[in-house]
Amino acid sequence: MTFDPGTPPADAATDDHVLATWLATVAGERLLEVRQEGLEGRELKDAGDVAAHDLLMALLAEHRPGDAVLSEEGKDDKVRLGSSRVWIVDPLDGTREFSEPPRDDWAVHVALWQDGDLVAGAVAQPALGETFNTGQPSVVPPSTAARPRIAVSRSRPPEFVNALAKELDAELVPMGSAGVKVMSVVRDITDAYVHAGGQYEWDSAAPVAVARAAGLFTSRVDGTPLAYNQEDVYLPDLIVCRPELAERIVAFVKGHGLD
Repeated sequence: MTFDPGTPPADAATDDHVLATWLATVAGERLLEVRQEGLEGRELKDAGDVAAHDLLMALLAEHRPGDAVLSEEGKDDKVRLGSSRVWIVDPLDGTREFSEPPRDDWAVHVALWQDGDLVAGAVAQPALGETFNTGQPSVVPPSTAARPRIAVSRSRPPEFVNALAKELDAELVPMGSAGVKVMSVVRDITDAYVHAGGQYEWDSAAPVAVARAAGLFTSRVDGTPLAYNQEDVYLPDLIVCRPELAERIVAFVKGHGLD
């Protein structure tokens, strides 16, 4: 059966926030469909990666034909370095979690970089039926926790985060997908996500755009700005947190390093 993404909202023709939201949402719908095809393990992972990537590439070619694209699942066409507009996408973030139904901690990332910075983005969590976006920024409520909560990888938490948690008297909350971890801060499930185990631009571009729009603090772990559409797309670390925690987290990393 051929997947029909339908027609984007009329505003998507001129509004990049609307298009990013629609793209992430329909790619997520496609992934939910793939999850029902009876595949398991590596076959399911591969099928999800290919299906979401192919759909996003086709839709971007149709609706933003003049823009460049950087996708985790595609060839890195360096033409993007001379383009003023580059879509940075991760068609399936959290492939492992996607392949383990009924886990919901996987996501689709769609971001737009324009003339030096991220200007639009959306993170879909298809299994929750939610797409967080920059067009309608989330309102982060006051923290409901007595102690800070830090989102960490459920499989590869960086060692220094244990020391950071002790310094902040924080609780570590393991989960999959970089996008899901960032959205957990947006959703008041956690208060910070601190990562230094190696990532690429597509892992954080859309989540960072959404987090910034919601008023959260974002940076490299040393406090320097996150930069996108670079020749080397390796972007190994980041902090996303409530603004009131930023100074303490950056100071800890500067003082103690990542060991």
